[in-house]
Amino acid sequence: MKEVKFSKSFYRVMKWLVAIVLWPFFRTKYTNSNNIPKEGRYIFAANHISAVDPILVGVGQKRQIRFMAKMELFQSPFTNWLFTKLGAFPVERGKGDWDSINNAKAMIDDGDAIGIFIEGTRSKTGELLRPRSGAVMLAHQMDCMVVPVSVTYRTKKKHLFSRRYIRFGEPVSTAELGIVNGGPREFRDASRKLMDKITVLWEADKYGNKAG
Repeated sequence: MKEVKFSKSFYRVMKWLVAIVLWPFFRTKYTNSNNIPKEGRYIFAANHISAVDPILVGVGQKRQIRFMAKMELFQSPFTNWLFTKLGAFPVERGKGDWDSINNAKAMIDDGDAIGIFIEGTRSKTGELLRPRSGAVMLAHQMDCMVVPVSVTYRTKKKHLFSRRYIRFGEPVSTAELGIVNGGPREFRDASRKLMDKITVLWEADKYGNKAG
């Protein structure tokens, strides 16, 4: 099988088309979008409520975000071609997938921004779930700034065409998250602190408050 490689030009065209096509359905409202430089080491850490989250979060930034996505999305030839072309890369959930981690490290070294859904799965209710430590661990190892991102909706019951609210927080360093030596306990504590920042953003959109 011929190897598929991501294309920045394809990403830009698809991003423009998606922004036009999806707007009538999702009417996504962005806050603090395009808040990072075109260069530098960044990981976007977001909560996850639906399959379209990577697309909608990506549209909110001028810089391409290469999302870590579940392996199942790459099973068919078409979806493998599409997601790879858009810059996504697979991860096997529930395991220490070192190939995916090493791929992410290589991408960061090449100047790419990475997107990770830190809960590890989609929330069926839209409520925030317990965070995992992968994003902060990778950020510490690669000396990346982390951008907290919240995705939410205000309807009582989530449906496909619920209006999304996507809010980008200010980048934070792993030192600010309390990581010094990089042990498992520090990673767990840092992931909770990161989720606290996402929670502030999430509540601002969920309840119409101003984020602190």
